Amino acid sequence: MREGSPNFIGENLKEIREARALNQTDLAELIGITRQAISQFEKNQKTPYRDVLARMSDTLKIPVLFFFQKRQHISSNGIVFFRSLSAATKTSRLQAKRKLFWTIACVQYLRGFIELPPVDYPMFDVPRDPSNLSFQEIEELARETRKYWGLSNGPISNLLWLLENKGGVVSKQELGEKKVDAFSHWYAEDSTPYYILVTNKASAVRLRFDAAHELGHIILHRNLSPKDFYTQANFKLIEGQANYFASAFLLPEETFSSDAVVPSLSLLRLIKSKWKVSIAAMIKRMRNLKLISQEREQRLFANLSRRGWRTREPLDDQIEPEGTRLFQRAFELLLESNLINSDDLVNNLGINLDDLESAVGLPNFFDRRRNIIKFPNMHIRNEGIEPHR
Repeated sequence: MREGSPNFIGENLKEIREARALNQTDLAELIGITRQAISQFEKNQKTPYRDVLARMSDTLKIPVLFFFQKRQHISSNGIVFFRSLSAATKTSRLQAKRKLFWTIACVQYLRGFIELPPVDYPMFDVPRDPSNLSFQEIEELARETRKYWGLSNGPISNLLWLLENKGGVVSKQELGEKKVDAFSHWYAEDSTPYYILVTNKASAVRLRFDAAHELGHIILHRNLSPKDFYTQANFKLIEGQANYFASAFLLPEETFSSDAVVPSLSLLRLIKSKWKVSIAAMIKRMRNLKLISQEREQRLFANLSRRGWRTREPLDDQIEPEGTRLFQRAFELLLESNLINSDDLVNNLGINLDDLESAVGLPNFFDRRRNIIKFPNMHIRNEGIEPHR
């Protein structure tokens, strides 16, 4: 009689399957069994035979041991702010959430060794019903957020560093599925905002606007209930509000208005490198501020299309993308102090090194150690942690 695999943990199979953007039918076809068998494995109703287990390991690119590890499965009842709720992206969203939870697990592990920057995000009295939030109120909230963080009304030199310095966690990742843009999550268990920026198709200005959009969700919508978010009518409104916040936060009315004195594509191209915001976004901002009429907005967008700038604008290949530094500095500190090595990370987090590097946005980090970057407010805990021997 063929033996199954005692102590096989079905939730681990579900986790890695979703992280690989596969549904049960996809995986079943790849390893040559039925979808019903995959379902039974995940529900712990049956365990796979050894040959099936080996094919799972090869297909999912994970060691066999993964399926037997008792792991901490991070989950959350809060909202993950995706840009699309269409059925076509359900598998993509599941993959993205799994990678987000790996990122959260990594932060929780690091906090056992390192004092990360404390979370210092403003808590405004925002209506729980998004339909009660006006664009003028969003304008004011963007202004107050800048004020809370002590920012001037000029361009923000590096938005991603700002988000990290204030206690946010930012990870730049490549996802195989192009239907998922940047997304964010306020993780209530550690009261920390997480930003996942998808780099597959993003220019520097697109990535920066994505980050500001997600900041808008964190400021405006963190107390929204999931049942209110996951409705088509509210979803469109909420996305529009986050876009408006991003524009107001990146392009403050007083200073941007004085720069955009002549509403022409030539002028917007000239000031794009200063504000690091797309020409298209600046046109929308001028319209929101009533600096131009609707007719003038339409003409500008028509000329943008005529010049072929709707998909790729001037300077998109010259403006340097903003980087992150929290994870890099944290790992450098731990490795230099001999508190951990890469094997410790893999064993404690329960994912392979490639998945870990992907979750924190540091591809090939452990193969090519980078120069140390100084990071404020971060130091090794001194609570009796012994160096790695």
